[in-house]
Amino acid sequence: MVMPAPAAAGSGSPAPGNVGDVRRSNLALVLGAIAEFPPGTHPSRAQVAGATGLTKASVSSLVLDLLDAGVIREIGLNPQGRGRPGVGLELSPSRAVMGMEVNVDYISAAVVDLSGQVLRREIRERDNRNSPDKPVLAALAGLAARVRGAAGEQGVDVVGGGLAVPGLVDPARARVLTAPNLGWVNVDLDLDALLPETALGVALFNEANAAALAELRHRPDRAANFLFVSGEVGVGGGIVIGSELFTGPGGHAGEVGHIVVDPDGGHCSCGGTGCLETVAGQDAIFIAAGLAPDGSSRSAAMSALLQALEGGAPKAVSAVERAGRCLGIALASTARVVDIDSVVLGGHFAVLEPWLRAPLLDSLQKYAPGKYASEQVTVSAVGEFGALLGAAGSVIRSLVDAPHRLQA
Repeated sequence: MVMPAPAAAGSGSPAPGNVGDVRRSNLALVLGAIAEFPPGTHPSRAQVAGATGLTKASVSSLVLDLLDAGVIREIGLNPQGRGRPGVGLELSPSRAVMGMEVNVDYISAAVVDLSGQVLRREIRERDNRNSPDKPVLAALAGLAARVRGAAGEQGVDVVGGGLAVPGLVDPARARVLTAPNLGWVNVDLDLDALLPETALGVALFNEANAAALAELRHRPDRAANFLFVSGEVGVGGGIVIGSELFTGPGGHAGEVGHIVVDPDGGHCSCGGTGCLETVAGQDAIFIAAGLAPDGSSRSAAMSALLQALEGGAPKAVSAVERAGRCLGIALASTARVVDIDSVVLGGHFAVLEPWLRAPLLDSLQKYAPGKYASEQVTVSAVGEFGALLGAAGSVIRSLVDAPHRLQA
């Protein structure tokens, strides 16, 4: 529990707000304990008291506040051995958050309940490359309103959301510093317009970092240290160390897509030359395979690429193998700087893994021998919607840490 700062020496009285700070901390402690119980388990007030170390009387009072805020509900009776059974508690199914994503060729939105379950999800193909932010966000707001409305018809209230974008972001100012594949530089986003009249508003996330957080929550091996590599039109990365996202002092660590893998290579959208993205990004692979998208549908191009790979088409196989080798170079370089020996492949890297894996492992063995065991290179557990789940999950965590934000 985070305790408030003590009063200044000689002040003669406690610092204002201390009692309120303690109660807010304890609200978070109780809600966090309820959230940590396994799915389908409905802890009683006594069990929550045991898990938190608070008195039963304190827990009962705090539970009333959480019930009033609508973030938990009482459900049935929970047998506790001897004595009367207690009333069970669970996260409220009538509260939810929304995960949203803007990427180069689509927008998407999903309503996620407080336990992390996706209630409704929609994706719309849209060419966002070099499109101004306002029409992109207007389209996303329309999609979000439809998804939110459908959830509302089922009695679910969306209390806030998270937006993931493929670029460097300043969440505190709701600013996209640079998203080369969107053509956005120092763009201030009107996030409130995405989800009007919500208690928590909308938080901004880097797409790869959000997906890494989703991976952290959902991985079956519960790995605490890994590098998540996101493959879309661009290539991103998220570093997880000690079960925490590591973003560096400026918040921009993990930009694997812009590690130079070919000094004499092509020009990158970031302004550099020979970046991994120029070889292993979606468009780069499509072009090398002779399957450049016509601008209408990259999903169709991916389907064509998979069909070509299954048929052993030489250009397609060569394009993916080269992407795998260069990805290995980038990961080997990363391993020399950041002491992580586990890699998770997301996006199109996960889709192409059957053809990409062998050249990737060969490259890792050549450039970082013994650093990565083959079993430590795995595919994503959350699939293509990791950024959505991660953005939503981060907002849920912020609510668990500060449930008083929903109190009237």
